Order: sequence, then structure tokens, then C-alpha cells
Amino acid sequence: MTAPAAILYLLILLSVSLIAVVFVRPSVTVTRGGKIMAFLVLFFLPVLCAWMGISSELDRSKSTAFCLSCHTMEPFGKTLHIDDPSYLAAAHFQNHRVPADEACYTCHTNYTMFGTAKDKMRGLRHVYVYYFTTPPPPEKIKLYDPFNNRECLHCHEGARSFEQGAVHNSDPELLPAIRANKKSCVSSGCHDVVHNVGTLANVKFWNGGS
Repeated sequence: MTAPAAILYLLILLSVSLIAVVFVRPSVTVTRGGKIMAFLVLFFLPVLCAWMGISSELDRSKSTAFCLSCHTMEPFGKTLHIDDPSYLAAAHFQNHRVPADEACYTCHTNYTMFGTAKDKMRGLRHVYVYYFTTPPPPEKIKLYDPFNNRECLHCHEGARSFEQGAVHNSDPELLPAIRANKKSCVSSGCHDVVHNVGTLANVKFWNGGS
């Protein structure tokens, strides 16, 4: 258990204990000090616990383990271990081009709870679909919007392999088009093999890593 989680649990335990005292002995709220304690117990501490809980869970939800804890996402996690450098997600994960423990979040920072209010509502819809309906099979899962080159350029812009790569410089209009998001990094003929969960039965897997 992490230190923030331990503090949160202690705060919750303290809040519950003090709330029990207030309800069992309401007379303690007669004095000025008792009223202050009741306010802290019934309003301030619950709000503080909720804020700490949300903050802790948002931070935990950035982890690769959290993303892949959903049964529907398991095949996407398997693609990270495909022994084929043409698979974009696998190459980035295995070579630590993205942090291995935050691989999903690094490439999908604009998605669901980390994006706009609209994306957060989509995240709530995902929860509803997962728990109250039948989720679609992994091979049917698609991004709501085309992948934005911005997520690639966070890391690759300015890198020698990107700026001076032979393919990127074969056409003088290509790099400007990539930067303007007019030519997608994952478009056909470029880095178009990303997860491809439908091919898992026909690929080899890398035995290294965690």
C-alpha cells in the first residue's frame, strides 16, 4: 500500500469514528468546540477524503496495469509483447520509447478521463457499458476520433530519427503535413500496424519484460 493510500484510509477511519461519536452522543455538539468538531466531521473530512480518493485513483488510472485490468483490454495488452518491430505499440513498449508502467496513458493522453469534459463523459459511458451491457469484442473497439499526431510529436518532434529520417524527408511536404496533422502517422503505408488484436493467433511473442 502506498503512503497516500494509507493516509486516505486513516482519514476515512477517523471520519467514520468521529461521525459515530456525534450520532451516539449528539450532546457533544452543544458547546462551541463541539459544533466546530461536528462541522469538520460531517463536512470537511468527507470532502477531503473524496478529493484525496479521486486524486489517488486518477493517478493510479494512468498505469498500464490499470488500463489492462479491464477484461476487454487484455488483448491490447498482449499486443505490447508481440515479437515484431512493425507493430507500433509493441516496438514502443519493448524499447521503452514510452514508460512501460504508463504506456497506454502516454499514447492516449487526450482520451477519456484525461481529456476534455466530453471525453470524461465517454469514460463514464465505458463504465456503464462494461458493467450493465455487453462490451463489444476487442477487434470491434475503435477510437472515437482519428489518432492525433500531437500524441506522437510529444516525444518524436525534434528527435534526429524523426527530423532527418530518409522516409520523412523523401517529400518536402511530408513533415509539415505531419506537424499540421494533415498526414496521420498511423495512416496506410506509414505506421499503420498498431495493436491489430485480430492477429494475435498468428504472431510470436517476446518473452522478455514484465
